[in-house]
Amino acid sequence: MHSTRSMLRGTRVAGTASAAAAALCLLAGGGTAYAYWATAGAGSGAAAAATMNAVTVDAFVTGDSNRTSLVPGGTADVILRTSNPNAFAVRIHAVVSAGPVTADAAHAGCTTTGVSFTAPAAPLAPAVTIPANSSLLVTLPGAAGMSIQSQSACQGATFRVPVTVEARR
Repeated sequence: MHSTRSMLRGTRVAGTASAAAAALCLLAGGGTAYAYWATAGAGSGAAAAATMNAVTVDAFVTGDSNRTSLVPGGTADVILRTSNPNAFAVRIHAVVSAGPVTADAAHAGCTTTGVSFTAPAAPLAPAVTIPANSSLLVTLPGAAGMSIQSQSACQGATFRVPVTVEARR
């Protein structure tokens, strides 16, 4: 029993010292809070927003390739080479159609391509971020479709799918 009382006394002394320190901190803090709320000032400032350069979409270059092929009645991936000329990263928010799909010059007889573009829902998911001052291949799974009305002359063609990309910071 004596050892328990000694421990309690030791605890009380330490507790009293802590309570005094806490009271001192509270008093000092209360003065700081009062000074903060009682202080007044005036002034002005200025800031300028940076201009965001347009993100571009380019045609395939050597080394780019699509892993899927279009067949009548089927779908394939659409691949975009996007370039971010800004000094900061941007996120692609949306990709929308910007005109009719056309076949490459080597397939001039492919006038009825039957190819359509289905834009993904915005915002793009999963999110796609293009790092500052760089380019990135973006794959839109199953975004191109080919109807059974496509002409035989379209076999082996590469299709130009014009799109507009909306990017945000």
